[in-house]
Amino acid sequence: MEILYVALSAFGGGIASAVAGWLDSGEYFEGRKFMSSLIRALVAGAVFAIGYTIVGGVTIMDICIAFCAGAGVDVLGNRVACIIRK
Repeated sequence: MEILYVALSAFGGGIASAVAGWLDSGEYFEGRKFMSSLIRALVAGAVFAIGYTIVGGVTIMDICIAFCAGAGVDVLGNRVACIIRK
């Protein structure tokens, strides 16, 4: 059950980053852009769930780190996508 919390935390971090980026941009909502962030958040959640199966226990700090890392995965993926589009 702890692994699910870590996965959901990383997923939530990615979604929070996507929503914050959209609110900061002031643009109309585009489902296509949000969908790419959703996929990156799912990947971050899966990777952290797999990674934490190797570790013994999960603490509140681990959940906070997963949230921040999920946000980082979305931000980094967005920057890489912008570089590729140029």
